[in-house]
Amino acid sequence: MDLKRRGAAGLLILAAVLVGGALGSSGGRSPVEQPMSTHVAAAAPVRISVHVAGWVLNPGVFEVSPDALVAEAIVAAGGARPGARLDSLNLARPVVAGDQIDVPGPTDEVNSQGSSEGGLISINRADATALEDLPGVGPVLAGRIVAFREANGLFERVEDLLEVPGIGESKLASIRDLVTVP
Repeated sequence: MDLKRRGAAGLLILAAVLVGGALGSSGGRSPVEQPMSTHVAAAAPVRISVHVAGWVLNPGVFEVSPDALVAEAIVAAGGARPGARLDSLNLARPVVAGDQIDVPGPTDEVNSQGSSEGGLISINRADATALEDLPGVGPVLAGRIVAFREANGLFERVEDLLEVPGIGESKLASIRDLVTVP
């Protein structure tokens, strides 16, 4: 056999060995001895539910990813209707399971916290910066309120703030008339 043919035959044998190994070589073990696969089927992506209301094309409850932003929840509702006051919302705020995002229309009154509740700050919707506008609530306490809400779900009543570390009866009394839960 000449050199070219021996080289070609060698390459064919090498290719066959490599392909055979890639297609299921058991490494000398019988099929019974093969270790079980440690691969776990990918879990379905986690979704959270948020309620998008107000000046959107399709108000309702939508499922979004847990790291979704307010802007993404509005898109899930078909987007804002023309004239929506999106500038009154923090579109970059992450949503929390159970959030209600109320997109105000052109005639709705809104305050700097995006609330149309007569100037009250929603302890279920406000971010830490908005909560700092409350008397006696600084960055640390505002962060605790948000963290508590994220860990335990939405507040059902204003008095539930007493469960947040750092809020006692006197602190609650000073902010009770300035907050709401919706």
